[in-house]
Order: sequence, then structure tokens, then C-alpha cells
Amino acid sequence: MNTERRKELLDEWKNRSPEMGVISICCKLTGDLFIGISKDTRADFNSNRFKLAANGHPNKQLQKLWNEYGADSFEFSLVKKLKYENPHDDHTQKLKDLLEECSAEMPQANKIWR
Repeated sequence: MNTERRKELLDEWKNRSPEMGVISICCKLTGDLFIGISKDTRADFNSNRFKLAANGHPNKQLQKLWNEYGADSFEFSLVKKLKYENPHDDHTQKLKDLLEECSAEMPQANKIWR
């Protein structure tokens, strides 16, 4: 790959607008629900799947369920999407507020990340 093409791809990646919001991981067999904020839902779904498959997820309760019931027993989904204009702004507080709103609506939900 030439330098010009690499620069072009890097600029595209820096200026992308990833999907942000509150994500959930649900064990379909037990009904256990885990929610968390995400600044890039696609990347976070992949990251969580990888950590769970490698038996290295920081949430021990989620990891235990994964080990017991297997990957096919889990559903990964976007609960609420954050609408934003500038991908370079810091959206952390808006995401935290959205998580609190979802936590109030789903009091049985645990946090994905402790």
C-alpha cells in the first residue's frame, strides 16, 4: 500500500462517526442482563465477545454465565443510540446520562464493566 492511500484511509478512520450508545449483553436462558456505554458499538461487541471467549472478561458474573451456557445463549444489542453531530467532541457525559436513564428503565440490569 502506498503512502498516499494509507494517509487517505487514516483520514477516513479519524473522521468516521461510529455508532455510540448503551449496549446490552443478555443471557437468553437465564434472563441476566448487562448494560454499558459504548463509544463504538461494533468494536465493543467484538471486544466483549473476544474477552468472553478467551475467559478473560473483567465481569466475573458475565464470564461465569458465558462459560456455563456458551456463546449461542447470548444476545448482544444496542439499547439506545446516542445522536450526535461532531465525532471529535467528548460524548462521555451524554453517554453516562443515557446509561442512567436505561438503568432506571431496567433496574434488574448489571453493568458490563465494573
